[in-house]
Amino acid sequence: MRTRSPLKIPFFGSLRFQNANSPLMEQLIFFHSHSMTILILIMSIVGYNLLKTINNKNINIIIIESQPLELFWTVVPTFILLLIGFPSIRLLYLLDEVYNPLITLKTVGHQWYWRYEYSDFINKEFDSYIVNSNDLNNNLTRLIEVDNRVVLPFKSQIRNLVSSADVLHSWTVPCLGVKVDAVPGRLNQLRFILNRAGLFYGQCSEICGAKHRFMPICVESVNYKDFSKWILTE
Repeated sequence: MRTRSPLKIPFFGSLRFQNANSPLMEQLIFFHSHSMTILILIMSIVGYNLLKTINNKNINIIIIESQPLELFWTVVPTFILLLIGFPSIRLLYLLDEVYNPLITLKTVGHQWYWRYEYSDFINKEFDSYIVNSNDLNNNLTRLIEVDNRVVLPFKSQIRNLVSSADVLHSWTVPCLGVKVDAVPGRLNQLRFILNRAGLFYGQCSEICGAKHRFMPICVESVNYKDFSKWILTE
């Protein structure tokens, strides 16, 4: 299973989202496009009217003290906020909702590595450290490759319980649309579904110490048959 992902991985200077690999990330991208469309429209209208007013040497007193205009820019923003607010509330509900999970994964953050426990299987737990640059080969990616990947089946409901053994961490995989804080003494829960096979990378997103940038995350998505073999053999 030690191969490079066929999907696009993050690279320096990238200004776009990573390819979505979960329904949640697809919804997040749709919401971003929806919000940006409204924001660009507002900026265009306001900018046009601002430039038009600046270049107009004869400003009409009726426009400056217009009651209908005051009513317009009070009512219209209300509808704009509703257009943004309702999809946002729906998305927040989807992010928190957990349906009958097929597999439960427990993730514990340490300084500076991740420990994973497959709660549904006996004695299936391991530590995941970053691979040293001197140990990399041509098929591995520097600074985001780990020695033990999180192997999960795609097209399955996954529940992840996240906590920490020392300080605050944050388990984040952008292409899955998941980001949850690992808090000492507390269990935070998230769920996601993998759409397809591949390797998907993330990192700790909470400043947790000197080696904060050296605790990456690598999720390997496989079919259920390969996952069953992996869970039984390793």
